[in-house]
Amino acid sequence: MPETAVLSSAVPLTTLSDDELLFRENVRQFAEDKVRPLAKEMDEKGVFDRGLVEHFFQLGLMGIEIPEQFGGAGGEFFEAILAVEELSRADASAGVIVDVQNTLVNNALLRWATAEQKKRYLTRMAADTAGAYALSEAGSGSDAFALQTRAEVKGSDYILNGRKLWIT
Repeated sequence: MPETAVLSSAVPLTTLSDDELLFRENVRQFAEDKVRPLAKEMDEKGVFDRGLVEHFFQLGLMGIEIPEQFGGAGGEFFEAILAVEELSRADASAGVIVDVQNTLVNNALLRWATAEQKKRYLTRMAADTAGAYALSEAGSGSDAFALQTRAEVKGSDYILNGRKLWIT
């Protein structure tokens, strides 16, 4: 007789700490109060409300993992994921804006920028500047190993050659 798997109730992969629960609830409440009421209109017009982005900065959502020394929240990747999840419940675009800022732009600066670049850019990324990420190309999509764009050092400058599309 074949064995039958017994299904039990799902066990969460993680249990949120009190601080994480409070953070999640605050972002959820903000998303319900401020983001959801604008979602339909933003979708219909194809324009994201800049006032919401300003709120994201005021709440520290655009610099979750940026260290406090640069004006960020000094949080963890998991907190960024909680914020993205809660914002996306109200409007997917809101989640994407916070996600790109934290997990692509800020993360790249934290990993690969010089100390001078971190001071110059991370302070702005935590305060009032939204970043962009240019990976996709017509011939390679998002395959980072097939990219054709190149950066060449010329003296104290970089010369970029290539074409990007779908700038995030």
